[in-house]
Amino acid sequence: MDQKLKVVTIGGGSSYTPELLEGFIKRYHELPIDELWLVDVKEGEEKLNIIYDLCQRMIAKAGVPMKVFKSLDRRAALQDASFVTTQLRVGQLQARELDERIPLSHGYLGQETNGAGGLFKGLRTIPVIFDIIKDVEEICPQAWVINFTNPAGMVTEAVYRHTNFKRFIGVCNIPIGMKMFIRDVLAMKEEDELSIDLFGLNHMVFIKDVWVNGESRFSELMDGVASGTMAAASVKNIFDLPFSEGLLRALNLLPCSYLLYYIKQKEMLAIEMGEYYKGGVRAQVVQKVEKELFDLYKDPELAVKPKALEQRGGAYYSDAACEVINAIYNDKQVEHYVNVPHHGQIDNIPADWSVEMTCILGRDGAKPHPRLTHFDEKVLGLIYTIKGFEIAASQAAVSGELNDVLLALNLSPLIHSDMDAEKLARDMLIAHQKWLPRFAGAIHAFDQ
Repeated sequence: MDQKLKVVTIGGGSSYTPELLEGFIKRYHELPIDELWLVDVKEGEEKLNIIYDLCQRMIAKAGVPMKVFKSLDRRAALQDASFVTTQLRVGQLQARELDERIPLSHGYLGQETNGAGGLFKGLRTIPVIFDIIKDVEEICPQAWVINFTNPAGMVTEAVYRHTNFKRFIGVCNIPIGMKMFIRDVLAMKEEDELSIDLFGLNHMVFIKDVWVNGESRFSELMDGVASGTMAAASVKNIFDLPFSEGLLRALNLLPCSYLLYYIKQKEMLAIEMGEYYKGGVRAQVVQKVEKELFDLYKDPELAVKPKALEQRGGAYYSDAACEVINAIYNDKQVEHYVNVPHHGQIDNIPADWSVEMTCILGRDGAKPHPRLTHFDEKVLGLIYTIKGFEIAASQAAVSGELNDVLLALNLSPLIHSDMDAEKLARDMLIAHQKWLPRFAGAIHAFDQ
């Protein structure tokens, strides 16, 4: 292609950026990026500077002719961008800690992508993503936005429901982890081709079939996981509890580890409350890991992504984003697991929903895999419930109305009392008010 290939990463000071760059370096022979721009906000400038210096060393060591830039001016950075990746955290990790602590203080699960914590992360994030999209539409309308900011499902739903922007794809590392697990437990060779029938919503996906070199091996996989001879795939930020054999055999689906929050709600809450009463929440662990990572990143001798990054919980997010960009740029027509509208291909859910499923990716973006036309009825009730929560959450992010927040909270299966929902809404709106300008009126009303 003649056009310069320019990637802009918003949230460039993230600890994940070295993995993103490693992915670009590894693929440089087919994804020849001329410029990588790392963009952040003033609060993230110190981290951005550290990441920028590490990226310069990585590029020099790799010997690829890629230029890396850093900027606090998003609009200037977006000029002539081919792809924009978003990996931002509004309010940084301190806001995540509030998302976890405040629900736990009321006796509810505290988690950054579902329940009350997930809702408020969405309320802070969606308006910022909308601002980025407005800039992209004005400055580089041909660019694709590849989002791996959580809650990815809620953000994707909001973009397609409340804007007219169509070049937006949500990416998650959970399906990548599941795919790596499957390759491992089925003892696949590197040259073996793996295709997965995956469906659901972000952080609520199920695998219904697994194809190795065109042959289904799902029954073998299911037998191994259900019987416990193959340990189920989990991620660093979720306690590793096995699903019961009876449930797995009854479902005849392989659920992702985030389903623990719904299927083992009692056990997950007990674990989190135990940690909370000892003074700890996951965000503190992440802050400690991140501090250690940035101490490593400062080392002028370091010129590669350190192994320690995989402890961060979102390992392979960035690699997934590189693969999606590669598939679009080179019109690869290959299988990926992303968040996009299904445009009516799934016959038993509303046509305008955004879902996470197996798609074929190429120059025109993501198209649902032709093999998948139906979501399994056994889990449809839960999928409808969480999609109702996501739709209500995206509406609240747009409106800034307290009643919309209350509706979203009460639709979540992780909140069990309308009175508690009101207390949670008040406490979290006040705690996050710096990052929720649309809710200034609702927050002011609390003081009257």
